[in-house]
Amino acid sequence: MPLLPAPVYYRYRFRNRPVNANTLKYISLLTLTLQNAILGLSMRYARTRPGDIFLSSTAVLMAEFAKLITCLILVFNEEGKDAQKFVRSLHKSIIANPMDTLKVCVPSLVYIVQNNLLYVSASHLDAATYQVTYQLKILTTAMFAVVILRRRLLQTQWGALVLLVMGIVLVQLAQTDGSGAGTAATTSASSAAKAASGLAAPDAAALAGPVQNRMLGLWAALGACFLSGFAGIYFEKILKSADEISVWIRNVQLSLLSIPFGLITCFLNDGSRIYDQGFFHGYDLFVIYLVLLQAGGGLIVAVVVKYADNILKGFATSLAIIISCVASIYIFDFNLTLQFSAGAALVIASIFLYGYDPARSGSKPMSASLSNSSAEEKLLPRV
Repeated sequence: MPLLPAPVYYRYRFRNRPVNANTLKYISLLTLTLQNAILGLSMRYARTRPGDIFLSSTAVLMAEFAKLITCLILVFNEEGKDAQKFVRSLHKSIIANPMDTLKVCVPSLVYIVQNNLLYVSASHLDAATYQVTYQLKILTTAMFAVVILRRRLLQTQWGALVLLVMGIVLVQLAQTDGSGAGTAATTSASSAAKAASGLAAPDAAALAGPVQNRMLGLWAALGACFLSGFAGIYFEKILKSADEISVWIRNVQLSLLSIPFGLITCFLNDGSRIYDQGFFHGYDLFVIYLVLLQAGGGLIVAVVVKYADNILKGFATSLAIIISCVASIYIFDFNLTLQFSAGAALVIASIFLYGYDPARSGSKPMSASLSNSSAEEKLLPRV
């Protein structure tokens, strides 16, 4: 190699150094954890601060638009900022390959059904029962990972998943019990589901009142758990089965299909309020920040699913709940209880247990170690 000045040489080495897939996996998981924790705190503040409250359905739709625009910019950058290559890439991946685009339609439709089931469940179950039941999505995700992706989980990993469910249940119940009737809007799943549909608190209370069918609510929650696990694993299989299609193109496909569904849901749930108050009623700089934060979360999830998996994503989002609750002690006067502490300890223990492999503690043939190492250290394209 010809002699180069030191700054140029090190810049050359840095730019041509391959990115380690394992490193990218852990960076994306850490980023997702922090993003989820910040999002939870920001959403709580946005819903409890004085002033006009924005419609959540419109914020979700705007987050999808922001995600689409961001992904288009990233695809344009991937194509060397060449407009012709950019258009050809979109045409080849989306228009000229309709069957592949329709595959991405499946998780979009499943998520819509899942969200409606969550609404039904939250309308017919008390918040505590809802919280406990919906945490089963962690186990259904693992089950579909075994069935669809043929992934093998160790007994210790199954045990870690059970510990995780127990920990999150304790944490959520601690929040529900300690919040009281007036402040449970952010921790109560029932209130959250109503808020997501743009209903005011009195309307939500009225719906939750007289006509409740606990069995219907329970079956709806269980159905949502299975659909959540299936949609997540199905999308993971799509992302990992076609290496020639980038994760950003996949997000473009997903957004193009999600936006029409989001528009329909928006006007079905909040049509009258949008006509009366306007689409952007209650929006300010903080709501715009919240929309961008939520859109960024969608992109991070795609990267996590691509380079890690949905089970690890579940651990990251569970840890984010713990972080946001601890931060709430100082920001929102959240009361720390023994039940919450026990749940947090179980979540942390489950994370360490999931990563523990008993086989590694014993003697291991050198060839097996080398093969596992090479599989883990798969290299990505140079950046």
